Amino acid sequence: MAKAKTLVGLDVHATKIVAAVLDAETGQLQWCAMSGETEKAVAFGAALPPPVRVAYEAGPTGYGLARALVARGVGCVVAAPSKIPRAAGDRVKTDRRDAEHLVRLLAAGQLHPVRVPGPEEEALRDLVPAREGVRMDLMRARHRLSKLLLRHGIRFDDGHAWTERHHRWLAGVELGWPAAQTKLVDMRGAIDALVIRRDSLEREIVALLPRCPWTVPVGRLRCLRGIDTLTAVGLCAEIGDFARFARAEQLELHRRGSLRGHHRPTAPTGIGSPDRVRSRPPAAGRGRVALPPASHPRQDARRAPRRPAPSSGRDLLGKRSCGCTAPGPAWRPAPSAAP
Repeated sequence: MAKAKTLVGLDVHATKIVAAVLDAETGQLQWCAMSGETEKAVAFGAALPPPVRVAYEAGPTGYGLARALVARGVGCVVAAPSKIPRAAGDRVKTDRRDAEHLVRLLAAGQLHPVRVPGPEEEALRDLVPAREGVRMDLMRARHRLSKLLLRHGIRFDDGHAWTERHHRWLAGVELGWPAAQTKLVDMRGAIDALVIRRDSLEREIVALLPRCPWTVPVGRLRCLRGIDTLTAVGLCAEIGDFARFARAEQLELHRRGSLRGHHRPTAPTGIGSPDRVRSRPPAAGRGRVALPPASHPRQDARRAPRRPAPSSGRDLLGKRSCGCTAPGPAWRPAPSAAP
């Protein structure tokens, strides 16, 4: 890409966008405020002296602005918010200061860009966390119902919970008090509705899979033991492009959320962390792949064998030791005199 003549930092909000425009040749800085519509921001960037390069933070507004700018021939960098350097004493936060901070970091090349997905992939990344949210709501609703029964001393001992037999048993439970019974009926209805929503979202995800850009990665992930279709789709939604990791250790560090001195990386906008527990790499020893643990120079230094410290006490003869570790002549008792 050619060296940009005009650099723009955008502080994007739902209803307002503040732009800081920096002339790379003269260093002149100007500000401009506009509405939050994507078309006006794209027209503003395309009207500046080319070549133009724009930067803004990844946020709830998505990636539509970045795709529209690239379509008009304007370079765009979507910066990762967790990796934007900020001074420790800089606590004043305004829209103009944020836009100026972005454009100066863009000029210095200190912004870490995130991968911009296509519109179809971004839509799928909205569907996957929707299913994960319903699944978590279902788990909480089931826990509340089980604790309600436990407070009334009612337990299910005929097999596993939340099976067909368990549902038939729940339909015949009577708590005795009208208020408690009304709450039990309401909680059963909420659980049934969440089950229907979960099954509907899962069927929709599986139906869209043959036509989505994740068909090949999902098929490869399913070859691993312990990963089914929905878990593989969740991994693809969280990671996006596996090719951005040069080694397997980098993927493991991304999953753990610790990048050697950096803060925990945030997930792409709007996807959360689907199936974080159930998508962890299987343990070794059962025909599964295990990644080597990450090392650190300080840890390696601590693990290195240390040289034994020189002795500063007294030796066997009661003499002060000089701390020298070189072997000396062996001590032998003096021969006794003949009588």
